Amino acid sequence: MAMKHAGVSAIRALCSSPSLTRRVHSTAGSKKIVGVFYKGNEYAELNPNFVGTVERGLGIRDWLESQGHHYVVTDDKEGPDCELEKHLSDLHVLITTPFHPAYVTAERIKKAKNLQLLLTAGIGSDHIDLKAAAEAGLTVAEVTGSNVVSVAEDELMRILILVRNFLPGYHQVINGDWNVAGIAHRAYDLEGKTVGTIGAGRIGRLLLQRLKPFNCNLLYHDRVKIDLELEVQTGAKFEEDLDAMLPKCDIIVLNTPLTEKTRGMLDKERISKMKKGVLIVNNARGALVNTQAVADACASGHIGGYSGDVWFPQPAPKDHPWRYMPNQAMTPHISGTTIDAQLRYAAGTKDMLDRYFKGEEFPLQNYIVKEGVLAPQYR
Repeated sequence: MAMKHAGVSAIRALCSSPSLTRRVHSTAGSKKIVGVFYKGNEYAELNPNFVGTVERGLGIRDWLESQGHHYVVTDDKEGPDCELEKHLSDLHVLITTPFHPAYVTAERIKKAKNLQLLLTAGIGSDHIDLKAAAEAGLTVAEVTGSNVVSVAEDELMRILILVRNFLPGYHQVINGDWNVAGIAHRAYDLEGKTVGTIGAGRIGRLLLQRLKPFNCNLLYHDRVKIDLELEVQTGAKFEEDLDAMLPKCDIIVLNTPLTEKTRGMLDKERISKMKKGVLIVNNARGALVNTQAVADACASGHIGGYSGDVWFPQPAPKDHPWRYMPNQAMTPHISGTTIDAQLRYAAGTKDMLDRYFKGEEFPLQNYIVKEGVLAPQYR
């Protein structure tokens, strides 16, 4: 998912380093492009715009093949005998997605001797070993902004689901029960609550704007402050110290990239300092939090509700503790793969492929690794 707000000047720094061992742009001739997506199965034919699936392959097969390129699409990405492994030795471009991530490890990068370009169809490239990609001279890019609205809307939905204690009521209905007290004893209004976002990039800023009409007290923590105009518009207050912000919040939303610095940032100690009954929404990355610490805090009631669509690893194993912990409203990774978002990231992927074939630069904000340099949010 995407949580970026680097300035243009910072991104331009990506273009200033010397070239490494692999060419950034395409050389002449036919290229082998491999895409790894989730299967649409019986749903694939229900919507012609359901393009982010194996069956539709971002809708770019005819375009690629008409230019003489070879396009392979699969969902089989795990283990030494998977379909992806079979193509590593001779592929030139690998397209992956956060929703069904193909983990591009240093080992896989070493095997992919012809690999030049790693594209993320969506936002969030932490499933790629970015350091290894940079050292190998690869270009890594994603479709910045393609699903930020989708994720921000989903976050707002999850906040309301937790605050209003929606799920127990839904379960009562489908189970043939009727117990108003079983829902109302922990259902609240959103108005007047303090909501803090960890990260105020594109998604975080959109969430602050969408929360403004609910008359919440809005806080945000980030590396840099948002524009003064947006601060005034939303009434959001900057919190430089994350540990000082967390105890103030009734609701905490994670909107920060996964890096070595942010991995496991919400651990047992930090959770213990939050308000009892705090609500947490995480559509950023599952590994931002300590899995067992979250499960234990939900079981004890210290976390009053946890909702999100990101897990680690993905797909989540059947014995993942979040599947069975109380007071959760978890789903598979769906927030950024609405039909509207799919059309946007499919178009963005096609545009970058076209630029790659022509030897042209990508939009600056799309670069995650360029000529050995990582984008600021991943450093």
